[in-house]
Amino acid sequence: MALWIVLGLGGAVMILPFVWLVRSALMTDNQIFISPPEWLPEPFAWSNFTGAMSSRPFARYFLNTMIIEVLVVTGTVLTCSLAAFSFSRLRWRGRNLVFGLLLTGVMLPYAVTLIPTFVMWGSLGALDTFVPLTLPAWFAGAGGGVFNIFLFRQFFLTIPYELDEAAYIDGATPWKVFWSVIMPLSKPVIVVVVIFTFIGVWNDFLGPLLYLTDDSKFTLALGLAGFQSTYTAQWGFLMAASLVVILPITLIFFALQRYFVEGVTLTGVKG
Repeated sequence: MALWIVLGLGGAVMILPFVWLVRSALMTDNQIFISPPEWLPEPFAWSNFTGAMSSRPFARYFLNTMIIEVLVVTGTVLTCSLAAFSFSRLRWRGRNLVFGLLLTGVMLPYAVTLIPTFVMWGSLGALDTFVPLTLPAWFAGAGGGVFNIFLFRQFFLTIPYELDEAAYIDGATPWKVFWSVIMPLSKPVIVVVVIFTFIGVWNDFLGPLLYLTDDSKFTLALGLAGFQSTYTAQWGFLMAASLVVILPITLIFFALQRYFVEGVTLTGVKG
């Protein structure tokens, strides 16, 4: 009983920011910060949603975000799974050593490479394009590339190697084994990587802020920042737009929750 009480209190604390977001999205700016706070809007400011969606070109921001999503998710799944296949199913000298060195990349802070990376893309003339935000994913280098390789590798290790041997006896190449044997059996971990990558790109603010300057190329995260300026903020519009923006990833997580939990569990079964 005590455990349920603790879990209930913890859940209430975790959901409180979301409740605050919902109530603020339905209030005027003056109501949001009233003291003591009111939890039920009176009246409901539904105009926040229509005002927020019409004041900024969110349809364009959504399209830009989805273009980046498709490119990054596709590149991440393909390249990270290929690297993991090499580390888990192919036998070559120094494999574990190289994998260990690769894992050290997780300990490298993102801020350390921020300026050199920006200078590199600037020298290549790729600023104010989607290239710096998408191309690294096709070299297993976007965001949590090393972590995704680790997830794929750990899952691939749970698949019996006898399946590979049977395919090789039938004349299959390593690419055929990867594409026709390993990947069809790896749907849970693929879903996990897709969810992680999708949410990471959807919420990414720093990357687009660094590389994009043209308003027509902004993502949803940058679009939300448009409701704040140095001296003023449209809090009602900001909360309403934020609620609309987080709904898709929330629905995706709940729809794929079974695969997510299964994939995370199985990736830690074998080392």
